Amino acid sequence: MLLIEKFVNRTEFSSYEDFFNNYKLNVPENFNFTYDVMDVLAAETPDDLAMLWIDDRGNRKDFTFAQMKENVDKTASYFKSLGIGKGDMVMLILQRRYEWWFSMLALHKIGAICIPATHMLTPEDIVFRNNAAKIKMIVAVDENDVPEHVEKAMAESPTVKHLVIVNAERKGWESFDKGVAAAALFDGPRVTENSDVSLIYFTSGTTSHPKMVAHDYLYPLAHIVTAYFWQKVRKGGLHLTVADTGWGKAVWGKMYGQWISQASVFVYDYHSKFKAIDLIGLIEKYHITTFCAPPTIYRFLIQEDLSGYDLSSLVHCSTAGEPLSENVFNKWKGITGLSITEGFGQTETTLSFLNFDSNSIKPGSIGKPSPYYNAVVLNSENQVCDDGEVGEIAFPLKNGKFPGLFKEYLYDKAKTESVVRDGYYFTGDTAWRDEDGFFWFMGRNDDVIKCSGYRIGTFEVESVLMQHPAVVECAVTGAPDPIRGQIVKATIVLAAAYRPGSEELAKEIQEFVKKTTAPYKYPRIVEFVEELPKTISGKIMRKNIREKDNKK
Repeated sequence: MLLIEKFVNRTEFSSYEDFFNNYKLNVPENFNFTYDVMDVLAAETPDDLAMLWIDDRGNRKDFTFAQMKENVDKTASYFKSLGIGKGDMVMLILQRRYEWWFSMLALHKIGAICIPATHMLTPEDIVFRNNAAKIKMIVAVDENDVPEHVEKAMAESPTVKHLVIVNAERKGWESFDKGVAAAALFDGPRVTENSDVSLIYFTSGTTSHPKMVAHDYLYPLAHIVTAYFWQKVRKGGLHLTVADTGWGKAVWGKMYGQWISQASVFVYDYHSKFKAIDLIGLIEKYHITTFCAPPTIYRFLIQEDLSGYDLSSLVHCSTAGEPLSENVFNKWKGITGLSITEGFGQTETTLSFLNFDSNSIKPGSIGKPSPYYNAVVLNSENQVCDDGEVGEIAFPLKNGKFPGLFKEYLYDKAKTESVVRDGYYFTGDTAWRDEDGFFWFMGRNDDVIKCSGYRIGTFEVESVLMQHPAVVECAVTGAPDPIRGQIVKATIVLAAAYRPGSEELAKEIQEFVKKTTAPYKYPRIVEFVEELPKTISGKIMRKNIREKDNKK
């Protein structure tokens, strides 16, 4: 019996409709991922590979499930010796180090609350997080000035009691390696309940200070859909998701659902500048079977000559986070023979929409609703929109909150109630549904452009722009206009062969958009830039572009 069969009613479905209508989770009375997944796999399949970790310095570490349990239990014991227990907040700034997995699982086991964070945080960012979450301990890498930034934040961070550094020794810090090496195996009681907070992510904060999105202990079970039914990971396979551990995508693709499905997780820890082409060599060398990356990665890859690589180990590819153009979809399929299946979700959710069947994909669509989400598109009066009508994506809560939906914005009842109300969770994202039931993402509510009476979604224009071979990345915003109110502006990062751009290229791109979609959506302003403004989690900050234009 596969472990996943303990938690779902079925693992095979004849169609999307069968899957959506009949998929059910078997929710345990008291689920804890470390006890009920990792410890079970260590007992039942101790020699199976849990993780294959490599870096760009020639180092490699293989961890079986038995070895993973030993490291996790010693980490849990070490953390307990530092006074970390149930409900304590612990921030992990560990990039792609394997100690992140040890720490996450150990914190789950002892009931402490994990707060993954990116290494790109400034001292001001760290101060904000330390005080907002009342963080008690920080575990960090000794790279990219992370320790220096943490130290600068300490004078204004009264709740932080312990600084722990991995793979190094540093004055004022405790050594993770020495502490774990000296620790006994953890043998404490289970202290958590399903409703307890296990994990907090700070949202990107494109319009305000980041919010603290709190998830409970059932959150990992909801990622069975993410891993098994969308990424198609399987027992014996090796899965690669491109994401740093400071971002929510890490638990989407590098831990929960993958290990419930008994797949092995592949981790590439790089220190020099990341190059997308490196991934192709890794796929070939290590026989990676399933691959998930943002569309930007695929766009870079199809510009390379991949004819000399053997990618026959790949059986499934997926993507999320940005528009996937039909051009990229078709070129990748021509190279590998594989479709790229899109999905969609938020920090507050798990996978909310997916393309379930590779044979019925509509490139550019985020797919159809995942089980439990029952997504609808609502107008301003909370009425369900007709097909083709743009509205806000919302998830009905007639049966209460379901596994995968966030518990709350921690310490912010008003903000929680502003999105969980009237029997729905309101996502703040706009979309429309077509006659076949596929959803098409338009953008955030505040990203909709109102031009001469038309409502234009930024995402739909970006999707068209991404089909042009000159465009590697783009951001569409509304620029002020005295006659039309707003006009569409495209800020574009060009492919190397088209740099630095020209007025002729701008006109060519404008004409391309006019011919590909409704002419009123074309960008009347085209600006070429070397890079787009982004948050520390990698999301494009359209607000910065709008503010700059408003000052002109």
